[in-house]
Amino acid sequence: MPRLDTFATDAAAASRARQAADPESNVGGIAVDRLRSVIERVERLEEERSALAGDIKDIFSEAKSAGFDVATIKNIIRLRKKEPNEIEEQETLLDIYRHALGM
Repeated sequence: MPRLDTFATDAAAASRARQAADPESNVGGIAVDRLRSVIERVERLEEERSALAGDIKDIFSEAKSAGFDVATIKNIIRLRKKEPNEIEEQETLLDIYRHALGM
């Protein structure tokens, strides 16, 4: 009687052989080519995101060397993404909290 782990190893090898012979096949109800495509697209986008993050870091370094405060620039970028009424409400609360703390 064959051992269970040997059977599992043989089954996995057979599955890989079938997949190599027919990359369009379904494995366990999963379209292998579609799954591979999704994973590869995400990997490419992650590489692009890393490259963009490096570019953004370089821009902040450039701004810092030009004498700008990077934290303030980041704060302005964050504020520009908000609606004017959100900014006004946030600034009002900030003023109230500062006054309450005697600042």
